[in-house]
Amino acid sequence: MAGTGLPRRTEGQARRWRKKLERYREIHRQIEKDALDILQSKNFHLMKEYIQHGNVTVNAHVMSVARYSLAISQRLHIPCNRRALVRGALLHDYFLYDWHIPDEVNPHRLHGFYHPGVALRNAIRDYELTELEKDIIKKHMWPLTVVPPGCREAWIVTMADKWCSLLETIHMHRGHGALLVKLRNN
Repeated sequence: MAGTGLPRRTEGQARRWRKKLERYREIHRQIEKDALDILQSKNFHLMKEYIQHGNVTVNAHVMSVARYSLAISQRLHIPCNRRALVRGALLHDYFLYDWHIPDEVNPHRLHGFYHPGVALRNAIRDYELTELEKDIIKKHMWPLTVVPPGCREAWIVTMADKWCSLLETIHMHRGHGALLVKLRNN
């Protein structure tokens, strides 16, 4: 990087970066393998229009939760159904509305309490779900949802969701913001 004023990476830093990048790609391949139908669906892409925390979209948030969930299960050597883990993580916030903007029907004041039920209803409508996937979606907001998660996969997604939400809220994970094209054109 001569002439740019930026420091050069050492060989060790470059090796660690390549390893991290390969791990990221491996996790993304796992997500695609287990949830291609979800990733390609129209409603899943609609989540790019809604902000979750800070300036992170719901779509980016659930992708992060899926990646962290896989990483947690691998790093901690927790045996689990990886397919259910990924699919539940991707659909845990499948509520399909902007909870920051109240509407005539719903003021969204208690969003944290009721959105798991809305996400589950939407997911059941659009996809075939296993009981594990339903448990993940329904109980990911524990302890706000009184009944705790009933399987390892739901505990992992709950933990990953809390971690990602914290990072997004304090702006350590920066998103690209919602697609504002529709708003600008209206």
